[in-house]
Amino acid sequence: MLLIAGLGNPGPKYAGNRHNIGFMAVDEIARQNNFPGWSKKFSAEIAEGVIGGEKVLLVKPQTFMNESGRSVGEAVRFYKLEPKDVVVIHDELDLAPAKLRVKTGGGHGGHNGLKSIDAHLGSKDYRRVRLGIGHPGAKEKVNPHVLGDFAKVDREWLEPFLDAIARNADSLVKGEDALYMNKVSVATGGREEPAGAKGATAAKPAPKGQSHIHQARSPKPTIKVPEKGPMAEMLRRMFGGKE
Repeated sequence: MLLIAGLGNPGPKYAGNRHNIGFMAVDEIARQNNFPGWSKKFSAEIAEGVIGGEKVLLVKPQTFMNESGRSVGEAVRFYKLEPKDVVVIHDELDLAPAKLRVKTGGGHGGHNGLKSIDAHLGSKDYRRVRLGIGHPGAKEKVNPHVLGDFAKVDREWLEPFLDAIARNADSLVKGEDALYMNKVSVATGGREEPAGAKGATAAKPAPKGQSHIHQARSPKPTIKVPEKGPMAEMLRRMFGGKE
């Protein structure tokens, strides 16, 4: 069995936050792969299904981000899994929007969800799927950025990104990390580095009414954003009337 945990904070107050992109990703993985539904166990919402011939447990910890490891640790011990059987999907400040990287091990980079999982697993040797949300450019702006909602304009890159993450999940499940990264990159067309990200060059100020993420991405999405269907409806509910 492979355990895939998407990180976020529970409740409608946080549903549209950038910090919750891990929840959004596993929701879309469950939908596209016809998982039967979510139930509650391990202080989490869980869903079981099969992807690429492999049994997969999707986990959304309901313990709040700082205690994500408590939930993940309970599930790992129950199923007698090893760190290599765990994949954690989380937001990443130091990647541009719509950029994805997969790595095994390494530091938590200040991410409290990863810090908690490190402690509860007693290991850093699990895989991390890092989903770029861009950096606001200054340390004091980080908390408002990650705990702020995606803007309406961000739908243009977010919806194709989530679709590609879910549609190619079989490669992730099979451990074909390089192939998975390549498939998602091709599907989303690539994006420029955001201002403030490691290695990024200075960017022009965003036009009035555009989010920082909108500034960082290409002017036009490479994939037509569908106006109908379950995923479009999900994002309409998530964004609501927020700008």
